[in-house]
Parts: sequence; C-alpha cells; structure tokens
Amino acid sequence: MSSSPRTHQEFAEQAPSSALSLHDARPFFEKALAYGVQHGVIGAEKLAAINADAPKGMVQIARYFGSEFLRPELEKARDRMVNLISLYLLDTTSGDLHQAAVSLRDHSLLSRSKGGSDMLKRLIAMPESSNFGMAGYADAETPLLAVWSLRSHADYQAELARRTHIAQAIEAAQWLAEQYDLDADELEAAGADAEAVIRTGMLMQALAPQAMGLGEWPNAAAFEKLLMALRKKKETTPTALRLPAGVPAALREVMLAQCAAVQADIPRLLDAATPLRTLLRPTGSFRARYFLLDDPLAEVDNYHRSLDALEEGDEPPLPASKTWTKTTQGNDDEHSLLTLFLCLAAGAPKKTLLTEKTAASLIRKIRKTGIQPELAADFIRKHAAGAYQQDYITLWTDFVQDAEKTLTSDRDYQMHDALALLRRECNVVA
Repeated sequence: MSSSPRTHQEFAEQAPSSALSLHDARPFFEKALAYGVQHGVIGAEKLAAINADAPKGMVQIARYFGSEFLRPELEKARDRMVNLISLYLLDTTSGDLHQAAVSLRDHSLLSRSKGGSDMLKRLIAMPESSNFGMAGYADAETPLLAVWSLRSHADYQAELARRTHIAQAIEAAQWLAEQYDLDADELEAAGADAEAVIRTGMLMQALAPQAMGLGEWPNAAAFEKLLMALRKKKETTPTALRLPAGVPAALREVMLAQCAAVQADIPRLLDAATPLRTLLRPTGSFRARYFLLDDPLAEVDNYHRSLDALEEGDEPPLPASKTWTKTTQGNDDEHSLLTLFLCLAAGAPKKTLLTEKTAASLIRKIRKTGIQPELAADFIRKHAAGAYQQDYITLWTDFVQDAEKTLTSDRDYQMHDALALLRRECNVVA
C-alpha cells in the first residue's frame, strides 16, 4: 500500500523517456498524469495530493470487492482504480491528454475514480437482454462491477452501444404494447423478446390498423382468424410499412429496423397456398420471430368450432369485422350486446351502455316507431365473428320474444315495467 504514491510519481518522472515510443501501452490515466507534469499543468502540490489520495482509494476499492488486508486484493484494487480513472477521463475528454490533465488538476483523484465507477454502474443497470423475462437483479451489481472495472474503454463503449440499442428496443416494445392495453408485467410473464413484440406490432399495423387502441393484442387463434379473413378478401401486400401515429422520435429508428423483416413475411401470411396451421405452429420459425399471446381456452374453442364447421362442409368461421370491434369496444357480455342489438332494432344510435335517461328515450322511440328485430340480426350476420353469430342471434331472438310485448305496451304508460326490464336484461346505469 505504501508503494502506491511512489508508483504514481514514477509515472510522471518516466514520461520524458517514453515520449518517443511508437506504442504507449500505459493506462490513459498514467499518460494524462505524465503529460500534466511534463507540460506544467499539474504542479508539485497537486501531485502530492494525488499521491496522498491514491492509497485511500485503493483501500476503499479493496474493501468494497473483498478485503483491504490482503496484498493481492490491494494490488488488484490499484489496477481497478487506475482503470476506473482512465475510463472516466477517456469518456469525458474523448482521449485529449491536455483536457484529461486539466481534469486531474481541478478535481480530486477519488472523484475521477468515482466517476468511472458511476459510469459502469449505469452501464450495468441497463438491460443486458431484450427478453422481458431476463431482467437483472440488484445483487448482481458487485460481481459485474468487479469484472467491468478491469475492462478497457473500447469494451465499455461497445457494451454501452449494445445495451443502448436493447434499451431502445424494450422501450419501443412497451410503447407498442401499451397501444393494445398490454403492460410490461404481461410481457415479462410471457418471456417476450422486445424485437418480437416490435415486429408483431408493426405487422398488426399493416394488417389490422383498426385494432390499435382497442386492447386487442392477438393470440394465436385470433391472429389465424384475421389471416383467414384477409386471404378470403385477397388482400395484397402493403407497398410499405408505416409506423403507427404518435411514435416518439427516439423510438422510430429501432422500429424501422424491423420493417424489412416484417415486409418479407407478409406475402407468405397472405398466400392462400401456405397452410396457416403449419405456418403458425408453436415451434415454427414464424412464431419464434413474433409474439402472440397464449390463450389456451381461445385456441381450444377455435379448434373445436373450426372442426364443426369443416364437418358441415363449410369454411372456417371468419373473425369479427372492424365495425363490430369499434362498436362493441370489447364489451361482449350479454347485457352489453343486448343493449347494442336493441338500439339497432329501434334505429337509435349504437350503444352498449345506457343511462336511465337514454333508456327511457329508447323506450319512447320504440313505442312511437316500433322495433325491427331483423336489423340487429343482419348486423350480427354481417359483422360478428362467424364462430359466435348463431349464439348471438339465439340470444337476441329469445330476448325479443320475451321483451317485445313489455317494451311496446300502451298500458305501461309510466314505463315502470319497461325500464325494469332494461335494467335487468340490458346495460343501464343510474
């Protein structure tokens, strides 16, 4: 420990003799120190302060990583301290020896060492993997810092660039997921890769832009239905993928980097000659590049409904139209759907939720102009998901049979019975 001050002084005294060497392999801190002494930037008083601070810093670093009482730990601490200072000086001065010498003159040696340590802590805190399920742990900081405190500035810059790209990809994936009401916890639980989330978001932007903002990140069954509908319509490949509206400027580049891969996949997805079940199998290459939610119940339900349709000689059922998606806003419970169907049959604005006041207005309209149940049935056939159309029509038909007499009754002039019916069967709030 006592040899450290002499060592630093030797760095300065040896500077003139090594000035003409073709390759100077000394750490940047030593070069800056020698330069400062040689060119009068660092005087004797400052050099003495540096020599006094060096042993203190070595002991602190040795204690942090192990023991300050073992000579090998102290020697390694010296190497770490020199490297930390070199990292900080290189990063803040871009390798300019004069600026580095001035930095050593104007600040304490320990502050330059801490600056290098803080740089590495920020680096280690950045995501190491773009997989949401592989987040780091706080207790991993010390061993990682032990490794990085001995790595070169070039290694640091390369790792910083890599982790910066990963952080941007994660942020872009989270932004896209939020547009579909999918939060980071769900991405972490599913072990999603940020790049796969970005590609899926870009793909949905190309194939179903109306789904953004409606909380409909696709599961495998829903995605298969979407593709079947597009194939039936003979949709063509978009000329160029467009970023969603409102993408933050800092995230545009990382999203655009995935566009070429997504664009190349779209023709296969829309090609009716490519079997979807083969293309979308869980262990296939496509599923490895994209992130679809796991919904076993939806997949089983879709599988059985498709089998039923095929046994009857029909084509697999189509997904809901964008009009259905926009109108229902994800409210597919019986009360909300009956409210919508009743509004359609009465020729009123399409709603899935009524206030007491609008419910009363709807009853008055029905009693004045009548009700046309077929309007709602036509809407179901045209826009509802094919797998559920018959269920919805049955629900609506049963409701009309039970409720039409009460809704159109002249005897219930204060609408007590009709309003009670709507409160019970439809979606009515005070």
